Amino acid sequence: METSDPDDFMTLLLLLGHPRVDLRSVTITPGTPAQVGVVRWALRALGRDVPVGAHNLDHPKPCVSQWHYNAFGQIPESRDAEPGADLLLRTLDAETTLVTGAPLKNLGAALRRVDAEQRPFTLGQLVIQGGFAGEGVVPADKQLEKFRGLTTCPTFNLNGDPKSALLALAHPAIRVRRLVSKNVCHGVVYDPALHARVTAVKDRSAALALMWRGMEHYLDGRPGGKIFHDPLAACCAIDPTIASWAEVEVYRAKGEWGSRLSPGTGTHIIVDLDRERFVDVLLAT
Repeated sequence: METSDPDDFMTLLLLLGHPRVDLRSVTITPGTPAQVGVVRWALRALGRDVPVGAHNLDHPKPCVSQWHYNAFGQIPESRDAEPGADLLLRTLDAETTLVTGAPLKNLGAALRRVDAEQRPFTLGQLVIQGGFAGEGVVPADKQLEKFRGLTTCPTFNLNGDPKSALLALAHPAIRVRRLVSKNVCHGVVYDPALHARVTAVKDRSAALALMWRGMEHYLDGRPGGKIFHDPLAACCAIDPTIASWAEVEVYRAKGEWGSRLSPGTGTHIIVDLDRERFVDVLLAT
């Protein structure tokens, strides 16, 4: 995860509190003391003890948006994190799912160690928030207007470390890959209507109560809402049947990402979403 906007923190709360999730670890990119402090604050608030990993504890910038402090108050920094690659290699296995909502620096470092050391390693499922499916993969009637007719598009999380992304997309140790890409997630917005539904159930879960608190503050300043990229990816990891998928080959061209239909790759990209079932998973207690 990263902490440049509310998405990743909301996803952390969702995964910590969801009845169908056993959260094994959290890794951060780049992994500054300010970021580690934010993650440790969430763990304490929900009474959880989950190991935390960082890519670079000595990164010179805090890399935390002001929203976190405005919504939740003063949060102290922390250096209580181990190397992210070490943590992933220790906690991932054939029965786990890794959800990424940031550049894949920690995963890339772990996979390079796997290859260099020829060590046994299997990841059951990788769910990436990022990528793009367009013309030729998504039916015309399902394409968002702003992406209509496009075959490639820039995507932040994959472009944050393209070499690690390409390594993960091709690595034989990963059994199943799912990309929750902008062709669908840009149509999923946490708006006042969704906030009203969270309001109705927030007292059932401490995690939902914190999510409500954070998004109440966000909507005060931005009443139009927030595109909910990473929580959508987490919900697709919890229950992939809330979405429709196409099996594809993912490629990069001139700094943009695309996909083409390709059976047998083990890589699936989202093409459509059952929005009501997404909300049901999001609000499960």
